[in-house]
Amino acid sequence: MPVRPQTYFKSSLTALSHAMEDQVLAGLQHPLVIATFQRERFYRQEAHRYQRIAEQTDQVYVLSSPETEFSHHSGIYETIAFDKKDALAREWHLVVIGQQYATCLICQEKQTTSLAETGSDMDTNRRFEGIWTFDRQVSYDAADILLNRIAVYRPELAKKVKQAKAKYLTKEVGKKNELNLNTNPDPFVQRLVTYLQAGQYKLIKAYRSLAAKEQKERLVHSMVVAIRQSLDPEEILQVAVDKLGEAIDTDRCLVYRCRQTDESAIVKHEFLGADIASLQGQTLPLQGNPLFQAAVEQQEVIKVENALQDSRLSDPSFKKLVQRLGVISWLLVPIFYHEQLVGMMELHRCYANENQWTDEEMDLVDAIANQVGIALIQGEAYANLEDLNEQLEALDRTRSNLVAITGHELRTPLSTIQVCLESLASEPDMSPELQQVMLHTALGDAERMRKLVQDFLTLSQLESGRVQWHPEAISLEECIYLSLSHAHSRNADVTLPKVHTYDLQNLPLVQADGEWLVEVLAKLLDNAVKFTESGGEVRINAEKNADEMIEVTITDTGRGIEPKRLTTVFDRFYQEEGALQRTAGGTGLGLAICRQIVHRWGGEIWAESAGKNQGCKFYFTVPIFQGNIPQNNNTSKKKAANKSKGRKKKL
Repeated sequence: MPVRPQTYFKSSLTALSHAMEDQVLAGLQHPLVIATFQRERFYRQEAHRYQRIAEQTDQVYVLSSPETEFSHHSGIYETIAFDKKDALAREWHLVVIGQQYATCLICQEKQTTSLAETGSDMDTNRRFEGIWTFDRQVSYDAADILLNRIAVYRPELAKKVKQAKAKYLTKEVGKKNELNLNTNPDPFVQRLVTYLQAGQYKLIKAYRSLAAKEQKERLVHSMVVAIRQSLDPEEILQVAVDKLGEAIDTDRCLVYRCRQTDESAIVKHEFLGADIASLQGQTLPLQGNPLFQAAVEQQEVIKVENALQDSRLSDPSFKKLVQRLGVISWLLVPIFYHEQLVGMMELHRCYANENQWTDEEMDLVDAIANQVGIALIQGEAYANLEDLNEQLEALDRTRSNLVAITGHELRTPLSTIQVCLESLASEPDMSPELQQVMLHTALGDAERMRKLVQDFLTLSQLESGRVQWHPEAISLEECIYLSLSHAHSRNADVTLPKVHTYDLQNLPLVQADGEWLVEVLAKLLDNAVKFTESGGEVRINAEKNADEMIEVTITDTGRGIEPKRLTTVFDRFYQEEGALQRTAGGTGLGLAICRQIVHRWGGEIWAESAGKNQGCKFYFTVPIFQGNIPQNNNTSKKKAANKSKGRKKKL
């Protein structure tokens, strides 16, 4: 009779094996029994049954691949330990040949991978391909092959094997007992196997569903844990793509932040499979992307099974994008929070023979997208809260410094003015020389108070945007010399450090408001000479940099600044020595005013210092004039410088 191989589940083979073994245990015959187990651990589960079978017959052979104690042994039955590399390690055999019946089970395990096998019930889903039959000749052939293999592993059993062949595998035995076979149990057993197989398929489906749910819950839980561990949106997005890319069989997984009205998005977070081109750092079009628009409008996952044939991707320009991405199968998952789009997840499969998207995968991705949406909003809220806290701390520091500095800078000159005026009023006989000293002192402190109030007003106007700007083409060289003149006039009674200028003659005209440019230069020079001893040096030079800007550098050999404070020196009311422990006067507003002015014309300002008593370098940039005025036009330069002088006098 023809024998057709079929696929069996492990549970079906276990049922068939037990039925064959029970037939031996229930009968009075003394059959030949040969059983192979892939591993010793499988044999141990059945060892007690073979002890009972051995009580019925002395022709029992058990073969297995050893793991711990299994070895060649002659006891109540024969055990044969075959090599782990032997093909028997992938096979499951049971042959029973008696006087009245013969049956065999010959199978080889199939290598399968399924979602269900990722769970704890992997063993129940093992599958085997082979035959189960009552055909005596097939049983003879199987027994003969196995007995020959036994003789190879255990040559000392050659005599016993020969006796088994003579007793059970001769045609005369089969013919003698053919008349005693009144019924053929094969149809009944096949129906039983079919019933078992159907039940097993239902179990497989249930296992797959449970495994998918478990995987989804596990991945969602890991996302929640990641969110709790970090509120950094960028870190959360990277965790999302890594975990999703590992959980789902996909070639590329992207996530990027975007809004509904964005024209494009830059890919910053990506998971890649093997041999897949990276898109990190590249720009993806959004408004011209029909899949993006569909995902936003429908607020649901968009699936593309075949990007080469999908009608939504028929636009020639978008086809080029599909080819560049190398995508065959596509999944777009919008990330919403309170019906507002905050990002997008994309999953790409780049090979035509890959599986299509399953409902379980789409549900999993959708669940992760919901968690990412919550995480992004929480991360942004936390970041905003941190910014607000920093602003509050800065405001608190500003308030404290304001109270301390204004208390010192206003009270000291005010007290001096009051003493001088009271002396003039109460001492009519004061000599003219002393009266002049008193008046000069009072006027000097009044000027000091005026400058303080002026700095407050200037910074307030700059920060509020109430300043009127008048950009024009002016000479940077003339502005520098004008600021030097002002510095000498303000410090006429003080010995200043030497001031040198370098490389100012051939500079192009700059585009700035002359009044405010001189203000920046003057404040930086005041700062340099204030903290540099008379024997020190101040250098001014300017040059064109790579950004088509003029970079001005003011270097001094003074007390220097700690490197960790180089960014805070431009804060309002900053004082290197503290508000109440200063050896030099000032409000701490000069550098803050300079920063506001330089940023207004699009430049940058920064400082460098090696530390205490190592001197300082202050840099700022000013844009080059892009008009048609020649750079060597001296008349234009003088005119621009005269305008700057006029504004400075008004200030």
